[in-house]
Amino acid sequence: MASLNPNLNKNDALINSVMGLCGESGEAIDIVKKHIFQGHELDREHLIEELGDIAWYLAEAAFALDVDLDDILSKNIQKLKKRYPDGFSKEKSINREE
Repeated sequence: MASLNPNLNKNDALINSVMGLCGESGEAIDIVKKHIFQGHELDREHLIEELGDIAWYLAEAAFALDVDLDDILSKNIQKLKKRYPDGFSKEKSINREE
Protein backbone atom coordinates (compact mmCIF):
# COMPACT_ATOMS: atom_id res chain seq x y z
CA MET A 1 0.00 0.00 0.00
CA ALA A 2 1.91 2.96 -1.33
CA SER A 3 -0.10 5.53 0.62
CA LEU A 4 0.39 3.79 3.97
CA ASN A 5 2.80 5.38 6.41
CA PRO A 6 5.97 3.27 5.98
CA ASN A 7 6.90 3.79 9.64
CA LEU A 8 3.92 1.73 10.83
CA ASN A 9 4.33 -1.93 11.64
CA LYS A 10 1.36 -4.26 11.09
CA ASN A 11 0.06 -3.78 14.64
CA ASP A 12 0.27 0.00 14.35
CA ALA A 13 -1.41 -0.15 10.93
CA LEU A 14 -4.26 -2.18 12.44
CA ILE A 15 -4.74 0.32 15.25
CA ASN A 16 -4.53 3.23 12.82
CA SER A 17 -7.04 1.59 10.49
CA VAL A 18 -9.75 0.91 13.07
CA MET A 19 -9.30 4.38 14.57
CA GLY A 20 -9.53 5.82 11.06
CA LEU A 21 -12.67 3.80 10.33
CA CYS A 22 -14.31 5.25 13.43
CA GLY A 23 -13.29 8.81 12.62
CA GLU A 24 -14.28 8.71 8.97
CA SER A 25 -17.58 6.96 9.76
CA GLY A 26 -18.32 9.79 12.16
CA GLU A 27 -17.65 12.32 9.41
CA ALA A 28 -19.97 10.43 7.04
CA ILE A 29 -22.82 10.25 9.53
CA ASP A 30 -22.41 13.95 10.32
CA ILE A 31 -23.10 14.77 6.66
CA VAL A 32 -26.25 12.63 6.74
CA LYS A 33 -27.29 14.08 10.13
CA LYS A 34 -27.06 17.62 8.78
CA HIS A 35 -29.18 16.61 5.80
CA ILE A 36 -31.88 14.80 7.78
CA PHE A 37 -32.12 16.91 10.92
CA GLN A 38 -30.69 20.34 10.11
CA GLY A 39 -32.14 21.09 6.70
CA HIS A 40 -28.90 20.96 4.72
CA GLU A 41 -28.85 19.71 1.17
CA LEU A 42 -27.24 16.30 1.02
CA ASP A 43 -23.59 16.98 0.19
CA ARG A 44 -23.15 13.95 -2.04
CA GLU A 45 -19.62 14.81 -3.13
CA HIS A 46 -18.42 15.23 0.43
CA LEU A 47 -20.16 12.00 1.46
CA ILE A 48 -18.58 10.14 -1.46
CA GLU A 49 -15.18 11.50 -0.38
CA GLU A 50 -15.70 10.28 3.19
CA LEU A 51 -16.86 6.86 1.94
CA GLY A 52 -13.61 6.68 -0.02
CA ASP A 53 -11.69 7.39 3.18
CA ILE A 54 -13.64 4.62 4.92
CA ALA A 55 -12.76 2.24 2.09
CA TRP A 56 -9.08 3.17 2.38
CA TYR A 57 -9.01 2.43 6.11
CA LEU A 58 -10.81 -0.86 5.50
CA ALA A 59 -8.12 -1.77 2.96
CA GLU A 60 -5.44 -0.79 5.50
CA ALA A 61 -7.05 -3.10 8.08
CA ALA A 62 -7.04 -5.96 5.58
CA PHE A 63 -3.37 -5.28 4.84
CA ALA A 64 -2.53 -5.22 8.57
CA LEU A 65 -4.29 -8.57 9.04
CA ASP A 66 -2.62 -10.11 5.96
CA VAL A 67 -6.00 -10.87 4.44
CA ASP A 68 -7.26 -9.98 1.00
CA LEU A 69 -9.95 -7.29 1.02
CA ASP A 70 -11.93 -9.38 -1.47
CA ASP A 71 -11.99 -12.21 1.08
CA ILE A 72 -13.40 -9.90 3.74
CA LEU A 73 -16.13 -8.71 1.38
CA SER A 74 -16.92 -12.24 0.15
CA LYS A 75 -17.25 -13.56 3.71
CA ASN A 76 -19.64 -10.75 4.51
CA ILE A 77 -21.79 -11.56 1.47
CA GLN A 78 -21.82 -15.25 2.46
CA LYS A 79 -22.91 -14.31 5.99
CA LEU A 80 -25.74 -12.12 4.68
CA LYS A 81 -26.91 -14.74 2.18
CA LYS A 82 -27.10 -17.28 5.01
CA ARG A 83 -28.93 -14.83 7.27
CA TYR A 84 -31.33 -13.64 4.54
CA PRO A 85 -31.51 -16.43 1.92
CA ASP A 86 -34.60 -14.89 0.34
CA GLY A 87 -33.43 -11.29 0.72
CA PHE A 88 -33.72 -8.94 3.66
CA SER A 89 -36.82 -9.08 5.79
CA LYS A 90 -37.70 -7.11 8.90
CA GLU A 91 -38.92 -10.29 10.61
CA LYS A 92 -35.63 -12.14 10.04
CA SER A 93 -33.66 -9.11 11.16
CA ILE A 94 -35.56 -8.86 14.44
CA ASN A 95 -35.64 -12.61 15.13
CA ARG A 96 -32.32 -13.72 13.74
CA GLU A 97 -30.14 -16.46 15.14
CA GLU A 98 -26.50 -15.61 15.76
